[in-house]
Amino acid sequence: MRSTQRAVVLLSGGMDSCVCAALAARDYHPAALHISYGQRTEQRELRSFAAICDRLNIGDRLVVNNEALRMIGGSALTDRSIEVPQSQLTGPGIPITYVPFRNAHFLSAAVSWAEVLGAAKVWIGAVEPDSSGYPDCRPAYYQAFNELVRAGTRQGGIEIVAPLIAMHKAEIVALGLELGAPLDLTWSCYSREDQACGVCDSCVLRLRAFREAGAEDSIPYLAPERTTV
Repeated sequence: MRSTQRAVVLLSGGMDSCVCAALAARDYHPAALHISYGQRTEQRELRSFAAICDRLNIGDRLVVNNEALRMIGGSALTDRSIEVPQSQLTGPGIPITYVPFRNAHFLSAAVSWAEVLGAAKVWIGAVEPDSSGYPDCRPAYYQAFNELVRAGTRQGGIEIVAPLIAMHKAEIVALGLELGAPLDLTWSCYSREDQACGVCDSCVLRLRAFREAGAEDSIPYLAPERTTV
């Protein structure tokens, strides 16, 4: 039975955040926070957010617009003069799809809302093993942020939880299927809103995860013959 304890879950509309939301909805009285930050697939992700909330019966919702990340730029997700590259999972360094310090912006808004709601937990679907090397998807990042929350909030009792942090994408797909998470409503593509491109890092990771989990990904892809990377 779902607890009456409040929790805020960051829900982008992607696969990882959807599974994280399903976990939170199973165990807590969740409130879902979506942050639009000028990303290329902003409207598509927002539709996924609303649909996932409907499916999981999450009534408390907040959509925040963060103009800072778009104005700062420096990422292919927020700067349309930078092309979203095809998958570079084996390439060196941090890819250009990294949005500088993005998760700190997201977590700050979530912790602020948690204080107002009296929520004890903030859930985020961050993943380290299959994160394209993003520095704000490391366990040490969340450990440090929890110290900041303890020092900088009224009661100091809010905890940031990243339950998927050590999981591979195939394991996340399997968990989502076990939970009945609405993976069919999610959107992961970095570049398109009508059909997933199938060749960006996020699409390739997603397709590989479904294949390794022995499951079918039901979202539409632009060119299925190119999605076997």
